[in-house]
Order: sequence, then C-alpha cells, then structure tokens
Amino acid sequence: MDTDTVFKALADPTRRKLLDLLCAQNGQTLGQLCEHLDMTRQSATQHLGLLEAANLVSSTRRGREKLHFINPVPLYEVYERWIRKFEHQRLTLLHDLKTELEGDSK
Repeated sequence: MDTDTVFKALADPTRRKLLDLLCAQNGQTLGQLCEHLDMTRQSATQHLGLLEAANLVSSTRRGREKLHFINPVPLYEVYERWIRKFEHQRLTLLHDLKTELEGDSK
C-alpha cells in the first residue's frame, strides 16, 4: 500500500466528503454524488480519480452508468499502521494510572 497516496487523498475535505457519501450509500453514480457537492462534474471526476488512484474507491460500469464504491481496506491498513499502536499505548497508560490511583484497597 502506498500510504502517501492514501494520506494525500484523505487530506482534501471534498474527497473525505465523497467517501462519507459512499459510506452512507455505496454504488452511486457521478450525478448522484454531485447532488451533494458544490462543484462541477469535471472537478468531482478529478477528485474521484485521486480516490481511485489511492485505491479508496473503485468503479464499475452498469450499462451506461458508472457506479462508485468505497474500498475500506486502505483505511483499515492506515488504522493498523498509524492509529492502533497509539491507541494501545494510550489505553495501557490510562489503565496503569487507574490502578495506581485506586491503589491496593480493592
């Protein structure tokens, strides 16, 4: 996985909004997505292209329509690599602090 590409794709609020829209209703057309965006179809297409390049979105043709689907795997890989380890450390510290503050008076 190219995490730089994923982080770059996630850095833009419009692309995050597109991911949110697809998370709410997967398999939307460009027209359906554009109903919720304040931009031209061409701009939305460019954003979707960057999301596809980061493997965050995939698309398939159904007749004349092109449907877009969210791919959560790269997000999970980012979570596993960059978030989970910090979450574990924080929870361990909180547990140790709780234990220390409560003492042995159980």
